[in-house]
Amino acid sequence: MAQAIKLARLGIYTTHPNPRVGCVLVKDGQVIAEGFTQPAGGPHAEAVALAKAGEHARGSTAYVTLEPCSHTGRTPPCADALVKAGVSRVFIAMEDPNPCVSGGGIARLESAGIEVTSGMLEQQARELNPGFIRRMVHGMPFVRLKMATSLDGRTAMASGESQWITGPAARHDVQFWRAQSDAVLAGIGTVLADDPSLTVRLTTLELGIEGEVRQPARVILDTQLRCPATARLLSLPGKTLIYTQRYSSDTVYELEQAGEDVEVVVMESADTTARMSLKAVLKDLAKREINEVHTEAGSLICGNLLDKGLVDELLLYMAPHLLGSDAMGAFYLPQLKKMKDRINLKIKDIRAIGEDWRIIAALEQTQV
Repeated sequence: MAQAIKLARLGIYTTHPNPRVGCVLVKDGQVIAEGFTQPAGGPHAEAVALAKAGEHARGSTAYVTLEPCSHTGRTPPCADALVKAGVSRVFIAMEDPNPCVSGGGIARLESAGIEVTSGMLEQQARELNPGFIRRMVHGMPFVRLKMATSLDGRTAMASGESQWITGPAARHDVQFWRAQSDAVLAGIGTVLADDPSLTVRLTTLELGIEGEVRQPARVILDTQLRCPATARLLSLPGKTLIYTQRYSSDTVYELEQAGEDVEVVVMESADTTARMSLKAVLKDLAKREINEVHTEAGSLICGNLLDKGLVDELLLYMAPHLLGSDAMGAFYLPQLKKMKDRINLKIKDIRAIGEDWRIIAALEQTQV
């Protein structure tokens, strides 16, 4: 199963919106075939391994990181493929949280007389697909909040100058986190100030993949629809979603004509001056099969996400600088008045990235 999990990780940049799954077929104590899930529309891990094994799959044991699917989606059911191939035993790391499967794959295998054992290395398997699991269980994507700060927790000088706080190694590292995400989210303030691309600027060689580099969707929060049609990110490859509470047919038309795949999404609100519901935005993204959202926004949006309990993980880069008390803070959280109000984190990893430090911290989800 450890090898199956290793295989699943090979799909971290490519399987969207499908989960990352690995499969190993063993017969007479020898690995006869293995595979991992291919990009959407391509074969799942089990199908890849079975195709490699051919007739040798009969009587083999399959190790799969996720319960084989039992429904027809973009591809036929993997549970049926295992039955047809004559596999005699299946070890499953975790059951599929997808309501379309959720035990159905196991039931299909067992009804065909195949012995099934589940729960092997389950925690490691769950860590492969935090976004897919969260979307299937809660109807929300996994939200990772990226921030680059000085050692005194500042993100920009009072003038707004912020390039660059961290070094080139840290900025390069961020690209890999973008690449594994399904969407990169930013606010209109970031767009107006920096005119960012919000794209993955890595090669297939750097990512260790074949084919083209998948560009995550760019998500812009723009309550008053201030995004200029000349914004660089609109004309770049990949989809751009602009969430707003203001509808203007001329502006919407201009923005949607600025690129090949631009969509303006008008969120319903009784008061267009009110802050946009981030929860509603995330729920809409989940309906669009967005599993992981990588957020690169300012202190207001980041603070609002944290305040509403909508952040699952912090990705914090700290540079060896002090920017001073007049500089801008990372998170706008004025509601935190007492120690009991503090937001508790669990440190998952700390390591040096070039001259900077990268901290990965998990948040306990309190509101979904």
